[in-house]
Amino acid sequence: MTISLSKGQRIDLTKTNPGLTKVIVGLGWDTNKYNGGSDFDLDASAFMLYQDGKAKGVDDFVFYNNPKTPNGSVVHTGDNRTGEGEGDDEQIIMDFSLVPAAVERVGITVTIHDAQARAQNFGQVSNAFVRIVDEANGREVLRYDLGEDFSVETAVVICELYRQGSDWKFQAIGSGFSGGLAALCKNYGLDAN
Repeated sequence: MTISLSKGQRIDLTKTNPGLTKVIVGLGWDTNKYNGGSDFDLDASAFMLYQDGKAKGVDDFVFYNNPKTPNGSVVHTGDNRTGEGEGDDEQIIMDFSLVPAAVERVGITVTIHDAQARAQNFGQVSNAFVRIVDEANGREVLRYDLGEDFSVETAVVICELYRQGSDWKFQAIGSGFSGGLAALCKNYGLDAN
């Protein structure tokens, strides 16, 4: 049975699911009916965060152009440029056993590619969700539906997976940013250039 979370909720992943070591973070969305002339290209990313809440460099930022961490602990499976079809639009695979000990959190985000040039924002996106799936058996462990609280934002921190002792937990965040990927990178201590 899948657990559905709401904004701000936290849940144990590994303690309540013994043997859970590798998960698929599935992200999906639909676009509202509007004709802006351009496709919506939403991009999922993962930020490896240290004790100070910041990433240390480009190796800590996983996205379609840097699809995996050097040791393969976090892997982006590919860019979906239209969001068409059912199910997950993009996926990030995370192996808890390979995440470096100094990494305390992994921030999972979604941004709108070329949002400013295309005059697009998350107010035009609906049915956005993140789900955690046990990679070993395909069982959906939890799901967080974002709801429709956004208007002008062009980037969203959807959730964080974080370490507490030897266990991993999930926090539903749903926090929006204006300024797209550059604002998100700055928030996490990186220069988007």
